[in-house]
Amino acid sequence: MSAELIINVTEGEVRVALLENGTLAELFYERDRGLGIVGNIYNGRVVKVLPGMDAAFVDIGLDKAAFLYVADVRSEEVIAPFLPADETVVVDEEFVLTEDELDEALPPPQIADLLQEGQDILVQVSREPMGTKGARVTTYNSLPGRYLVLLPTVDHVGISRKIEDDTERQRLKELVTEIKPEGMGLIVRTVSEGKDEGALKHDLKFLSKLWDNINQKKEKTKSLNLVYQDLRLVQRIIRDLYSDEIDRLVVDSDECYHDLKDFIASYFPDLHCEIERYTGIQPIFQAYDIELEVNKALEQKVWLKSGGYIVIESTEALTAIDVNTGRFVGKKNLEDTILKTNLEAAKEIAFQMRLRNIGGIIIIDFIDMEIKTHRERVNVALEEALKRDKAKSNVLKISELGLVEMTRERVRNSISRMLCDSCPYCDGRGIVKSKSTVTYEIVRELKSYGYDPDVKELVVMVNAEMADYIYDNESLSLDNLEYVMRKKITLKKVDHYQWEDYEIVARV
Repeated sequence: MSAELIINVTEGEVRVALLENGTLAELFYERDRGLGIVGNIYNGRVVKVLPGMDAAFVDIGLDKAAFLYVADVRSEEVIAPFLPADETVVVDEEFVLTEDELDEALPPPQIADLLQEGQDILVQVSREPMGTKGARVTTYNSLPGRYLVLLPTVDHVGISRKIEDDTERQRLKELVTEIKPEGMGLIVRTVSEGKDEGALKHDLKFLSKLWDNINQKKEKTKSLNLVYQDLRLVQRIIRDLYSDEIDRLVVDSDECYHDLKDFIASYFPDLHCEIERYTGIQPIFQAYDIELEVNKALEQKVWLKSGGYIVIESTEALTAIDVNTGRFVGKKNLEDTILKTNLEAAKEIAFQMRLRNIGGIIIIDFIDMEIKTHRERVNVALEEALKRDKAKSNVLKISELGLVEMTRERVRNSISRMLCDSCPYCDGRGIVKSKSTVTYEIVRELKSYGYDPDVKELVVMVNAEMADYIYDNESLSLDNLEYVMRKKITLKKVDHYQWEDYEIVARV
């Protein structure tokens, strides 16, 4: 599979597109206003402890306090006094528990035991603020490099699951176990496959120095301050995405082109990254047909090649995806038509989730399948299609009703949240009242003035299109209302009014 990274730089905004076989697979945005904060480390302060939610709110100097769940709080300092120096503990004269058994025997730590209001705490942002929710933070800090991820607060060694060769996994595990700093942990990234000890040591040296600098800055800075800021978007892309699978990197900015070359020479000297400067007249995203795909990714309905389609509806915490046969009528029988549509939809849904960066809880309503083996085939197809996705996902088995419940890791905002605002007219509902509904509302409100003898005229100020509708369809009703109420009713067109807007002015 051929892959390309296309970088578009404009004043105040950077866009990076990942193309796979010429098709847009992922899209990343960074704007000077509202820079992403995932990966940043802050010297925060606990402002509220919520025992009922087993969580706390931490002020990190942003508009909204960050959310810290109990599972994201290091608890060694609280649990340690209860553990002896050896590996066992006597709970009762007749029973001796190992440390693992003790973890199950003792109740899990509560948030009130770990934190108190006013306490200063070093936290790292693990999820961007989304909608009405603040950022999510953790005290388990991690510093990603090119080949390794340093875990300064956890003594652990992990190997990327995408390295499948058992011999290579064992080699890397032994290597990093030997070079790992005492009391810290390391995760081996996918691009480390085949790398020698020198490359990993160089990466670890850089990360260790970075952690020392963070600790020094923490001691010097006050609370509610940024201690460490993660790399900007383009540098992160080089660090996290660039691998042997990437054939080309194309950028349309001289400044960004030279910055990238300097960045790679300074931090990743052994990385052979071919960077191409785009010099075409046409804007780079148009030249690679990306702009059109971005606009398509904002639409609710996505057509399948067969003629079926899927509809994607998102709320703040949940996304519902509906599969329909549409224009596809099949060739053999109904079950075969449904199966083919669902199999095609499974691949497209995985692709759209990755492209749109849909996260959280996702409910997929496949077309009902009566045959069990068909349901299993669709489930397998969905799981296979998700393997190229770097975001973690958990997919439950498809139900007899054709429903799939799944979750997908959500770290940053989706494309729709990034590029769009709620409609100021419908306030994000996606629907508006019909003309007839608004007309009857106006009529009912007009009747409320019928008992006021001082009112001689009622002026109804409405949207121009709405006024035409009332004249064409309800003029007789207004004439009858004028006769019954003995008051003059006048419609006045107001150009800037929206469809549902109206105002009634009573004149004496």
